[in-house]
Amino acid sequence: MRYSALLTDLYELTMLAGYLDEGMHETPAVFDLFFRHNPFNGGYAVFAGLDTALAYLESLCFGDEELAYLRGLGIFRPRFLDFLREFRFRGTVTAPGEGTVVFANEPLLTIEGSLAETQFVETALLNIVNFQTLVATKAARVVRAAAGSTVIEFGLRRAQGPDGGLSEARAAYVGGVRSTSNVLAGQTFGIPVKGTHAHSWIMAFPDELTAFRKYAEVFPDSTILLVDTYDTLKSGIPHAITVARELRERGHELIGVRIDSGDLAYLSRETRRILDEAGFPEVKILASNELDEFVIDSIRDEGGQVDVYGVGTKLATCMGEGGSALGGVYKLVKIGDRPKLKVTSDIAKATLPDRKRLVRAVTPNGAFIQDIICLDGEEIRPGDIVYDPTNPVQHVAIPAGTTFVDIRQVAMAGGKRTAVRPESLDEMADRCTDQLARLPQGCLRFINPHRYKVSTSPGLNKLRLKLVDEVQRGYV
Repeated sequence: MRYSALLTDLYELTMLAGYLDEGMHETPAVFDLFFRHNPFNGGYAVFAGLDTALAYLESLCFGDEELAYLRGLGIFRPRFLDFLREFRFRGTVTAPGEGTVVFANEPLLTIEGSLAETQFVETALLNIVNFQTLVATKAARVVRAAAGSTVIEFGLRRAQGPDGGLSEARAAYVGGVRSTSNVLAGQTFGIPVKGTHAHSWIMAFPDELTAFRKYAEVFPDSTILLVDTYDTLKSGIPHAITVARELRERGHELIGVRIDSGDLAYLSRETRRILDEAGFPEVKILASNELDEFVIDSIRDEGGQVDVYGVGTKLATCMGEGGSALGGVYKLVKIGDRPKLKVTSDIAKATLPDRKRLVRAVTPNGAFIQDIICLDGEEIRPGDIVYDPTNPVQHVAIPAGTTFVDIRQVAMAGGKRTAVRPESLDEMADRCTDQLARLPQGCLRFINPHRYKVSTSPGLNKLRLKLVDEVQRGYV
């Protein structure tokens, strides 16, 4: 999919025109994309959207129709429109692999190139990375709550438009939800598609049993029956068992039943008991209806017997406290040979200047201890004192025996991807699963999670304080 070059805010274009007029457009620049608070008041985020972002950057150009529209606005000079006709992204992108567990204040994408190209891509990159990272994080939380039960993504009808539905299904896969009801996402991304039928199927027939029988005739080897149209335990399950017996007599088996309303913990327990007593212990129980990590967690705590969760609205829209939007930002950290930072009266909001590495401190058994943001080329060692980026007064020593792993790699150079082949969604989802298992367990709590340490190195902390002092003295 090619995104139009007009997928941007107007101010990106007006700034671009200004840089061109001032002769600044070719000045080397470096921008960081990051977020300041973990989503859902949680202990982590799951990075997603990189492949989509790289595809956007690779195909970025202004076509005749787009230039004609801009010309019609009457605010841009011909010289600028001529400049846009030849405009391409030829810069460098450094980023983690999708599925990497990341945290607030860490640089996710670093974009390097001319001021014109690095500035212009801000809006589109934030649009792509903010949403997909938010969804992947929500999906990982839902999968954790399911504790080994299958989760299916059911969110298309509640997603933020068609493209939102596609992006959401993709990002949910990165977070561990490895099937979808979205057929276009199945075709586009190779995601397995799953589904049953609606209540309208039942209501279209004279009675529930007839509706079940007709569905089983059409799909004898993939029948899943929605059992709560009238009464789950008094009508739906008995009729489903009747159809299960008829299928078995013809050499087929009922795959499952779905409950879409009511007390899901109680109904699933009773459904399991009735199915088992009838001789159908292998029939799966699916549950849906406004599910999220908290509801799923409560179903399990109450002894629910759900094998598969269909999660729609609250995954697709990322509903939940601290959710709805990631709030990622895109800040200039270097122009020419000068490191830059944004300073406010709150030191916690001062950005981190210059080109940087992001490294993860790991124990000998592979567990994650903390992340350290350091200057490019700065060497760090166990025992070094590192600083809290939101409160530099707080500092800790890196534990002895620690090894360091670079979290990010160059994903694009000269406007072209560096990978020999793109990663599969399964590789991304596997990375997410592996990294979540290596976090301190307290970080995975849904309520009041442990705060994973993200620190700045001695060199970066020193540079930041120096620049803050210069700004406050009026030198910059």
